[in-house]
Amino acid sequence: MAFSPFIFSGPLASSLLILFVSILSLSHSTVAVVTATPGNTKYVQASNNQGDAIWLRDSRKPALYTQDFGDCLGNSLINVTRFDAAYYQDNMTVLFHLEGNTNVANESLMCVFAYGQARFDLTFNPCNAQIYSLCPMNRSVPIEANGIIPVAQSDVAGIPPIALSIPDFEGQAILRVFANSTQSEIGCYSALVTNGATFSHPDAVGSFLGLFTIIAIASSAATAIYGDDIPIMRTHYAHSLSILVLFSVFHHIFYTGALSVNWPSVLPAFWSNFAWTGGMIYSESMQNSINQLIGNNKGNTSMVGAAGSGATAESLGGGYEISQIYKRYTSNVFRWNANSLNGYESLLRSRNIERRIVKRALANSTDGFSWYGLPTKPGLPLPGNFSGFAGTLAEEGIPATNAFMTGFLWFVILLAIVVASVVCLKWTLEGLRKYKIIHQDRLAYFREHWIGFTEIAALRTMLIAFFMIIYLSLFQFTYKGSGGAAAVAAIVFIFFLGFLGAAGYACFYRLRWGHYKTKLDRLHFEKIKAFGFIPWIGVRLESHRSEKSRPLLSSGSVRCWTVQYIDENTQRVEVQQDEDYIQKFGWLSARFRRTKWWFFSTWLVYEFIRACIYGGAAGHPMTQVFLLLVVEIIAFVAFGILRPFEGARLNALVVYLLGFSKVATLALSAAFDVRFNLARIPTTIIGIVIIVIQGILACSALVAIIIGTFSSYMSLTRNHKSFKPRRWEGYRQRYFAHLQKTVKDLPPSPPPVPEEPKPPGFTVKSVRRCPKIEDSDQGYSDPMSSHKSIVHPLNTYGSRYDGSRNSSQSPMQSSSNLPFGARPHRASWSTRDFTSWSEEEQRHSRDSQLLDWFGMPSKSSDSSLRETANIGKVPTPIQNARPVMPLNVLKIRIEEKNEKGTFMDERD
Repeated sequence: MAFSPFIFSGPLASSLLILFVSILSLSHSTVAVVTATPGNTKYVQASNNQGDAIWLRDSRKPALYTQDFGDCLGNSLINVTRFDAAYYQDNMTVLFHLEGNTNVANESLMCVFAYGQARFDLTFNPCNAQIYSLCPMNRSVPIEANGIIPVAQSDVAGIPPIALSIPDFEGQAILRVFANSTQSEIGCYSALVTNGATFSHPDAVGSFLGLFTIIAIASSAATAIYGDDIPIMRTHYAHSLSILVLFSVFHHIFYTGALSVNWPSVLPAFWSNFAWTGGMIYSESMQNSINQLIGNNKGNTSMVGAAGSGATAESLGGGYEISQIYKRYTSNVFRWNANSLNGYESLLRSRNIERRIVKRALANSTDGFSWYGLPTKPGLPLPGNFSGFAGTLAEEGIPATNAFMTGFLWFVILLAIVVASVVCLKWTLEGLRKYKIIHQDRLAYFREHWIGFTEIAALRTMLIAFFMIIYLSLFQFTYKGSGGAAAVAAIVFIFFLGFLGAAGYACFYRLRWGHYKTKLDRLHFEKIKAFGFIPWIGVRLESHRSEKSRPLLSSGSVRCWTVQYIDENTQRVEVQQDEDYIQKFGWLSARFRRTKWWFFSTWLVYEFIRACIYGGAAGHPMTQVFLLLVVEIIAFVAFGILRPFEGARLNALVVYLLGFSKVATLALSAAFDVRFNLARIPTTIIGIVIIVIQGILACSALVAIIIGTFSSYMSLTRNHKSFKPRRWEGYRQRYFAHLQKTVKDLPPSPPPVPEEPKPPGFTVKSVRRCPKIEDSDQGYSDPMSSHKSIVHPLNTYGSRYDGSRNSSQSPMQSSSNLPFGARPHRASWSTRDFTSWSEEEQRHSRDSQLLDWFGMPSKSSDSSLRETANIGKVPTPIQNARPVMPLNVLKIRIEEKNEKGTFMDERD
């Protein structure tokens, strides 16, 4: 809640009106008593909420305190050299310091804002508060105002507890100075309020990111220089992590702050961790040199959406009403809130605070108050204002007018470091080879062509900085700063435009021996599943759909034309195998697929358009946001269709993660436009969502660096027979197989055509009888013999009767245990059985002829013998009966030797 100010007049032209507004928390204690210990450590006595006396260290960290401060009037008649305030939650006091000088007697107003809403304000007479340097103010007496103001719990009832712990607390402390004689403002100073928690840790986070970046550079460079076969070197280099992609991620995160919107404080603090990747590294000596070139022309910060320090900002902190300050006490002090005692009680409380303001030692003491800031430097926006790129650079202490020169100078330094590193590597290897520390042929190709590698490294570095330089050049033109800086920016801008020409020549060099052909086609929109489970819309040409055996269902289509290149030189090798082209333009095309080798030209045009919108439309936030949103959506869809990189990790990082982050960030940033007047708490929540999205992107890039380092290690050991750790040998082989597959860049083979469902049934391919137990049974009855034959064998071969046979036995009786009508399996025949059976047949034939010669009856071979069981008669043999061999001889095995290798068993 906001508390209205109370005015108490004093001697005319000799009183000072001070209003202090601050974010305070809910607690209660009394004014402290300062005590010094033998070690010169000062302690203060206070009371906690239970009324118990406690001792607090005087140099402890406040719950809220101010940092740097700046002039918010532009022509202030009072020169403030020190302005800070702090709130202590433990003893419910507000401490303030004010130092400066002036030639005018004045009155002052101080206020603090938190997330766009006043939380506490107070007006008191400095003469009654014993601030004698301000009562009256004398030009010969320096201003030294300092004191401790106790506050009540009711003053902070509307403060959320999270305000004292949330990172990058967004608040301002504003000091306004008024002259009683003219009742006009003669001075205004604004300071940033913080609680000490922040997302900005450039020393820790920036160093961590820098370490990973160095690892990525080393692994990528190692794959580029290792080997002597250019196509193979290119293949392994294409699957290492691209430094261009890595810096594209970092540049996207940091240069999002180039949009001219009113950012919440959490975002510039988070982006400060990535400022070094965008060339925004603060150096006092460098900034002083740039200031000498620029001079006093610091440009107009308001042109790019920020409130500049040293310019009039009447609406800062919600503005003020001069009539409410000077008329409230004289005419409305008792009429105000006449129906309640709140106004009178507040009046008494204000006078009581004036009497209780305690003088405090100045902050210059070694053990005193040290939580304060310094005056902002010329060209920086007001503290607490984070609008546009100027607000983003304010976290680094770099004025917006120095942005181009700062980025350009650090780029030149980086370029010199890269060139010197390649040269040093070459001569270091030569020294190691000379002293036989390494083999004579170690990195021989690199040592022989080191000049070409140096040129490629320099060109690659300039390609990485293309977006940054183009944007900073255009921003310098829009900012309208120093003429000297603008001239340098124009020269650098023209030079980097040459990269577009180099990309065009690289395409022409490859396509000059051919012609183009246009063909009518249709673009189909298919329902697909992104990542296997997210409903998505895929885009595919009709000509590509025809290549699939079972294309997906199309939700709609539009007519389009495709351009096809016809190569007239059919004997020319592919671009990925063309050593001449790789040596000349591999720094542009080496990482792209065989069929998308030209994508570097598309990428450069895309980056150029983005830089033009960011820099050329600075100061027009909605134009920036919506133009960039259209460009990013088109690029997201197009890159998703092309998937231009040969490495799968690069496609995942650029096409999906980076593309999604750009679209989502721009869509959320539209809410920060000042015309929407969004409350600061929802603004901060949206800012944290952006931090989460970009943080996930940055973590994904770090994971890609780790994976890329291991894959580069595998590439560097491709000629080694042994590999450590051994348990990774399988991954290494699969990785090399993946490289061989992706380098061909062939469409995936169509899935196998599913077979038609077969009707129910079966097919006998072969039959083979296995031996059974009954094959070894001597009494087994062979079914190969006629079922009409007598089953009792003769005792000896050639005998026709069994003299001991019971005459009453039935002639059809079986000797087996099978039931009547059952049929046992036939025994298998072997060659030996068949030969024995043939010999027995021949012998039986001779015996039969002998019987016939003696006049004994016989029967054809297929007849059977029958016994007569007439009582009183001697059994006689059946006429024409054929003698039967013993069954143990007729064990026959069927050999399966037909065309298919098997036989079916024959049945009797």
